[in-house]
Amino acid sequence: MHTVVVGTSGVTASDVLAVARDGARIELSEEALAALAAARGIVDALAAKPEPVYGVSTGFGALATRHISQELRAQLQRNIVRSHAAGMGPRVEREVVRALMFLRLKTVCSGHTGVRPEVAQTMADVLNAGITPVVHEYGSLGCSGDLAPLSHCALTLMGEGDAEGPDGTVRPAGELLAEHGIAPVELREKEGLALLNGTDGMLGMLVMALADLDMLYKSADITAALSLEALLGTDKVLAPELHAIRPHPGQGASAANMLAVLRGSELTGHHQDDAPRVQDAYSVRCAPQVAGAGRDTLAHARLVAERELASAVDNPVVLPDGRVESNGNFHGAPVAYVLDFLAIAVADLASIAERRTDRLLDKNRSHGLPPFLADDAGVDSGLMIAQYTQAALVSELKRLAVPASADSIPSSAMQEDHVSMGWSAARKLRTAVDNLARVLAVELYAASRAVELREGLSPAPATQAAITAVRKAGVEGPGPDRFLAPDLAAADVFVREGRLVSAVEAVTGSLL
Repeated sequence: MHTVVVGTSGVTASDVLAVARDGARIELSEEALAALAAARGIVDALAAKPEPVYGVSTGFGALATRHISQELRAQLQRNIVRSHAAGMGPRVEREVVRALMFLRLKTVCSGHTGVRPEVAQTMADVLNAGITPVVHEYGSLGCSGDLAPLSHCALTLMGEGDAEGPDGTVRPAGELLAEHGIAPVELREKEGLALLNGTDGMLGMLVMALADLDMLYKSADITAALSLEALLGTDKVLAPELHAIRPHPGQGASAANMLAVLRGSELTGHHQDDAPRVQDAYSVRCAPQVAGAGRDTLAHARLVAERELASAVDNPVVLPDGRVESNGNFHGAPVAYVLDFLAIAVADLASIAERRTDRLLDKNRSHGLPPFLADDAGVDSGLMIAQYTQAALVSELKRLAVPASADSIPSSAMQEDHVSMGWSAARKLRTAVDNLARVLAVELYAASRAVELREGLSPAPATQAAITAVRKAGVEGPGPDRFLAPDLAAADVFVREGRLVSAVEAVTGSLL
């Protein structure tokens, strides 16, 4: 099994994906263990002094003015975890919780939190055992970190609350720790606070969304190419010299992908001879511009994620010179903004895909295709309601594109009076990514059927490979009306698992 070694300088996106989705094991580097011990020495020295230090010998948030005596400090750390584990609603997905815990461990190992090495090791042990704390949908405002979600994870480290075992069964966390020989942690000064103060949940969901969208944007280039073929459109608008004079990198990449997919097609460009069209509709002609803008948005979001992956987010932080200083680095604004920006790009990509599907189904705009791609129009309804479903998904995506980060709601007796709502932005982006896959699956379903209905002309080798692969995946081709939901579900899985991209790249080589 792949092993991820956590040091002091952060982790990579591939590390997060390996732990969250693939169950990679975690090891702490010697460098990290040394940094943990050194920072802990600083905290212990401050804890022994009579002067109050926030997070070490005081209360938290609006209660930070109270100095806590030494005999109550262990109770203080336990209490902050218990009281902050106040989430509600449905359980959050296992991969999100694993990313959340792993990214908190990343910051702990930076040597800036003052957490003891044994606490960090317990975090790694819990992840390696496949134990996943029960974390709920609601409880984070994205400022002071993802407080409630991280608190539920810290509760598991203490042997309290509920967690899911490697077999998928939810049980008391104490029982699961005991079965795996993991001793619950007894939190000391600052440790409870250090386990809660991070942007780890929203960052983990950003990293996973970026990975999913990288594949879905390639899928969108493929489905756009299929629709262009099916509509007898021209591929001349994809010429590199046209995109070089508007040098947005994403636009050039999308156009190059579509051109590669369409290479060798007998279906493109026929309208120039056989119909009075001078140019294709925007949804076809401007596909690289829209998908390209989304790709550039992904690039910006990836830069923000890389910076955050290299960050140590905690409050207060332990500095190399021995100071323990309060700060505002836990504020989720940088991550929240790009999460919302991605939701906008996703909604627009889905919107243009739906317009192409609608064009394929309309006999007045499809250039010779049967109404709704039906076998016997009137007796058969064809894909009429498949497009309704796609339209409903697009409408939902437009609602999900309303930014969460434009909102703020004060908390903690006005001490935390401006928050990022980054967790909420991340949660709605996950839904948006799922819905984008469904929208592209419907376009794939319609465009592949339409191409097959163009008898006498051969599609490009790459698009033919896509059609062959999707048919082998259980998605049926043209014919009389049938129960459509299973076909659409199979197409969704085909797109979501990256099989559409794989089928095409077997012909074209790696897409951009």
